[in-house]
Amino acid sequence: MSALLEVRNLETFYGPIMAIRGVSLEVREGQVVTVLGANGAGKTTLLKTISGIMDPEKGKILFEGREIQGKEPHQIVRQGIVQVPEGREVFPLLTVAENLALGAYTRSDRSEIARDRDLVFEYFPILAERRDQEAGTLSGGQQQMLAIGRGLMLRPKIMLLDEPSLGLSPLLTQEIFAILRRLNKDVGVTMMLVEQNAAVALDLADHGYVMELGRIVMSDRAETLAASEDIQNFYLGHANEGARGERRWKKRKTWR
Repeated sequence: MSALLEVRNLETFYGPIMAIRGVSLEVREGQVVTVLGANGAGKTTLLKTISGIMDPEKGKILFEGREIQGKEPHQIVRQGIVQVPEGREVFPLLTVAENLALGAYTRSDRSEIARDRDLVFEYFPILAERRDQEAGTLSGGQQQMLAIGRGLMLRPKIMLLDEPSLGLSPLLTQEIFAILRRLNKDVGVTMMLVEQNAAVALDLADHGYVMELGRIVMSDRAETLAASEDIQNFYLGHANEGARGERRWKKRKTWR
């Protein structure tokens, strides 16, 4: 089975700085794939490049077998790639219902839009309770739910999620990720998730990649990565700070 989304030898620059260095990865339909890495690893740049917000210098991005690099963001959205951005970025002066309506701006099937809005309310009951409330007055967790719900309104073929746990309490993070799991298993939403919280990301994902300084340094099944000594030490807090500061990846052969 071919990949739904495939990235091949991607290079992206911020001015003179190469932020993405020869990255290759794939996401198959129905999968949850996570990309782990510390701040500055290049995770958000990777998502922005896939979404068309940034243009790559080299490499290819294929979606359903067709190249999409260089296309405008609105063209990529219409193909079914939706990004839930870091920091939520809801429209603060619009209501919950209005934010959801904007998520369906490419659609004209009113009855199906209403059905999908009801589905969002089913998965996020608090949004139904606050449908007439301005989004800017919601809590951080509720805004994250709204950002995900807004993305679902497009009926995405793949959802790109940028740090959905950012700024959330551990309890809210678990709640959000439990809903993402249900959306994947019950509705079949394919997801590419970038996260610093490796524990929750690997628990949700089927496959994972680890980025460091713009490169993929590890790639494996999520359960295998979760059991890896490197992941345990660097991302799951099982090493002391001194060791974490001095130790480098043992598997240098995975550098591209």
